Amino acid sequence: MAQSDNINAQQDRELGWDDIIENDGASFEVLPEGDYDFEVVSFERGRYTPSRPDSKLPPCPMALLTIEIGSDQSKARIQHRLFLHSRCEGLLCAFFTAIGQRKRGEALNMNWNRVTGATGRCKVTVREYTTDKGEKRQSNQISRFYEPDDAPAAPGGWTPGKF
Repeated sequence: MAQSDNINAQQDRELGWDDIIENDGASFEVLPEGDYDFEVVSFERGRYTPSRPDSKLPPCPMALLTIEIGSDQSKARIQHRLFLHSRCEGLLCAFFTAIGQRKRGEALNMNWNRVTGATGRCKVTVREYTTDKGEKRQSNQISRFYEPDDAPAAPGGWTPGKF
């Protein structure tokens, strides 16, 4: 078992009826729309099964990524799904390019073992939705992964090779 798997196994566990609990959970904060650095903190293999017959995608493998966004002062985690289907190949290419495993235009055998811990830059947007109870809510989602050479610089930061 990899060290990160062992850490996740220790944190994610079944509780007993008499266990002591103390973790209130992370506070949920919606980040403003913008360009952010990210790190992939975990990756799980899953399967997408459409819930409606008119779904745009058929059943296929799915990668569920937990991506940490933000700076040292304010961090948020976003769940991001990558679907392993030919209709989504461009999105897969964008992700693997952003984390430095691929260069634009090159073929790539996706190396999922190197995804956790990978970093890059992305565009985060705010998605508004209504719950089943009619409550208006917001959440963050990643709308774009940037190529390393095309990523907008962090505010007050610099981009290597750009003067």
